[in-house]
Amino acid sequence: MNTNAKKFSSQISRRKILNYGKFALGTGVTTLAVSCQKENVRQPEATSTTPAQIKVSPEMSPDEILEILMAGNKRFVENKRTNPNVSFARLTEVASGQNPFASIVSCADSRVPVEIIFDRGLGDLFVVREAGNIATPEEISSIEFGTLVLGSKVLMVLGHENCGAVKAAMAGKPVPGQIGSIIATIKPAVEAAKGQPGNPVENTVKANVFQ
Repeated sequence: MNTNAKKFSSQISRRKILNYGKFALGTGVTTLAVSCQKENVRQPEATSTTPAQIKVSPEMSPDEILEILMAGNKRFVENKRTNPNVSFARLTEVASGQNPFASIVSCADSRVPVEIIFDRGLGDLFVVREAGNIATPEEISSIEFGTLVLGSKVLMVLGHENCGAVKAAMAGKPVPGQIGSIIATIKPAVEAAKGQPGNPVENTVKANVFQ
């Protein structure tokens, strides 16, 4: 794997992401995204076409990809989903290979189905789901596969309201099985959010996303 083929940068401002996060999911808390931009990629010319109408292409910039994601989320919130790329023809099209335009790290919560809340379909998103949207070495390896190997232009970390894993980490009570390994990964966010004004759970979810 040639890691020199890509460069990571923060072309998408944190302020812009937090503004998006105000309506993401309809009930979402916050997202954080960074670009995974190829070197020397030509930027497309400006267009009056709305993000919902734009066909995703390799020439698009990370900002344009993010606009498409958030336009899809807006359709979900407004109950106007178009369900793109869910046909059998699309399944046949991507059967031989995948080129997802975005990689998303999300919680495994059954109420946060990533393709549905962004109104996308087969082959569009490379999704890494783990309780509490944590990033251990295994998740990071998957993220690297989605970006460095498959070529996703945007990497998004997605947190959500009332995350059970975050609340369990805040409670600090014994948990069964190996769930404690997830709790331990979220603990630094619990500490980082202590003493902040506002809702403690929301603050910790945000801290966990940025972590």
